[in-house]
Amino acid sequence: MAKPVLLVVDDDQKALELIVQDLEQRYRDRYRIIGQTSASEALEKLQQLKRDNEPVALLLVDQQMLKMTGAEFLKQAADLFPAAKRVFLTSYNDAKGGICALKEVGVDVTLMKPCQPPDENLYPILDDLLADWQMALSTPTPGSLIIIGYRFSPESHQTRDFLVRHGVSFQWLDVECDEEARRLLAAAGLKAPRPPVVLFPDGTMLIQPSNEEIAEKIGLQVRPGRTSYDLVIVGAGPAGLAAAVYGTSEGLRTVMMERYAPGGQAALSSKIENYLGFPAGLSGSDLARRAVIQAKKFDVEIVTPQVVTGVCVEGSARVVRLNDGSSVRSEVILLATGIEWRRLEVPGIERLIGAGVYYGGTLADASLCRGEDVYIVGGANSAGQAALGFSRYVRSVTLLVRRESLSQSMSQYLIEQIGATPNIKVRLRCEVAEVHGEERLEAITVLDCSTQQKETVPTHALFIFIGGLPHTEYLKGVVKTDDHGFILTGPHLEKLGGDHHPPPLGWPLERDPFWLECSVPGIFAAGDVRHGSVKRVAASVGEGATAVLFIHEYLSSNL
Repeated sequence: MAKPVLLVVDDDQKALELIVQDLEQRYRDRYRIIGQTSASEALEKLQQLKRDNEPVALLLVDQQMLKMTGAEFLKQAADLFPAAKRVFLTSYNDAKGGICALKEVGVDVTLMKPCQPPDENLYPILDDLLADWQMALSTPTPGSLIIIGYRFSPESHQTRDFLVRHGVSFQWLDVECDEEARRLLAAAGLKAPRPPVVLFPDGTMLIQPSNEEIAEKIGLQVRPGRTSYDLVIVGAGPAGLAAAVYGTSEGLRTVMMERYAPGGQAALSSKIENYLGFPAGLSGSDLARRAVIQAKKFDVEIVTPQVVTGVCVEGSARVVRLNDGSSVRSEVILLATGIEWRRLEVPGIERLIGAGVYYGGTLADASLCRGEDVYIVGGANSAGQAALGFSRYVRSVTLLVRRESLSQSMSQYLIEQIGATPNIKVRLRCEVAEVHGEERLEAITVLDCSTQQKETVPTHALFIFIGGLPHTEYLKGVVKTDDHGFILTGPHLEKLGGDHHPPPLGWPLERDPFWLECSVPGIFAAGDVRHGSVKRVAASVGEGATAVLFIHEYLSSNL
């Protein structure tokens, strides 16, 4: 397999030679570095790489070239390699041009030339971009594992999605269209393939593996290392990850239990552009990857996949029960399980989940839909981000929105970008009435709520982003929730006591509950699972960090 390409385009020969030299020094073992002084010749080179099916990971382009601006170059390059990371090389006197590039071209970052010293001003930034590129598309590297599967197999989708969400690179081979897949199956003695089949670099093989089997094989921690901690965090979304970083960095022995993969729903966002400190935006997977690395730096134990089945109080201890029958004791529990996508209940849908119908979606899913017409259900930010991400790969994206306007539920910056993207169509006051297909999705029926007219359209891909509900059934009878299952905390608990009894009924302490404390002292909640929370990534991170402050206060009061 050819090395992915890092392409540098700058008509200043000396500047080009300097950055190519720096790239060679750092990346030549894993990437092929190509430098071009001519933008037109660079485009020809990209066309050749496309014909040869060679991957391009990164485009570093000078903005102020004479014959073709960097923005003009990147607009054409994006048609050839939409997944490639885009970096603008600019000078101190063209800051305005860099800001315009962020808005108009969608560059990932702007670097000030000459990027010296590279250890400070070049390598850390490119390392992050390249890691995100590999994670987003599960780009295989030498020694990567191989998945032999079928695109419309729910089991194959589960395996692919699990590895993508954990940032594991792999090579995907489809038994329906890849001769290499059939050759490998025959070599393994599998006459009747039962996808997925996972081949590991050490020569071992798993057939239709569970997530737990894969996790153990790739080295994830699937069980807690001890039976007692200062803090147990249930859920590894933005709130849980923030609490883990702050808690462990401040001396709390912390373990985090995650039933699927770190990052939560935020990890599915192709690009978050309103997160403070990242003017070019960052993907949800990149945010999750950075947070996991940061948490592990402080020795947080991240246990995944691990399902929490119950929570109880035993004297001064808070106990978390796990799916395998074991339990973990702690002084404090933080519930940060977020929410799950609400199910779309229409005829024919259940049998096609994972076979063309998907809840959420990653760019790895988008790469399988190249040249197709896909449909997205939902009108909030998650749906808008998905539409923009998918538009770089597919022929068309149609957003099906029940509301009368996107502005009722979507941020303005996303609305503007969607309006400027020619292959995204928005259908308001519409909903899916039925899905069609036996073994895979073949078509959907769309109902126009204004006219009550139905239209059946062919498609092999339907992605659903329609809000979420909390997964809190295991907490029934332990902590108080609202009618929808969201956990009540702090001031919201006081309402349970009535006008003449501000503390909540059953609250055993003289003090009032802390802001993020549940109806049981020592059990806290943060993020989307909490009643009254702001459903934004930054808000969840803030709540996770703030929860640690109250946890310390709780621990101090019990000394």
